[in-house]
Amino acid sequence: MVMATGSAAKKPESEPLVVLEEFLPYRLNVLAGLTSSALAQIYAERFGLSIPAWRIIVTLGQYELRTARDMAPDGVMHKSTVSRAVSALEKRGLVIRRPNLDDRREEWLALTPAGRAIYEAVAPEALAVEERLLSALTPQEQQALAALIDKLTRQARLLAPRSVEEDDG
Repeated sequence: MVMATGSAAKKPESEPLVVLEEFLPYRLNVLAGLTSSALAQIYAERFGLSIPAWRIIVTLGQYELRTARDMAPDGVMHKSTVSRAVSALEKRGLVIRRPNLDDRREEWLALTPAGRAIYEAVAPEALAVEERLLSALTPQEQQALAALIDKLTRQARLLAPRSVEEDDG
């Protein structure tokens, strides 16, 4: 029986299985986090909105009426996150609930005039941040990126179980 000495017990040096800085999910998360932080400065500092609240404002600004259930997967947020954000927006007078006569278990949500004013004030600033970010790419690269993001999103939806997709992360 051979006893392992201190040097013999060491594992051989090898390449790591994952290099975090090269791992696509990590890189996408870093990009999303940095972009979200840049946008959050606009809507948090000027309007006191959280990221979920901003997503609800934008969704209602785009679609006029939506249910909370409809917004969860659209914004990749959990139902409870949407519910808390809607309640906070309603208390601030930015969102109003209307009865859904087709399904009394849920309500239609809409922006109030004050909510619409916030949407119209901050949306151009958010688009300007997007434009500044994309200015690092040529128009052809921007088109290719949009197509690649669409393709990867479709694939990720196939890979991710529904409960993960609706998570806040």
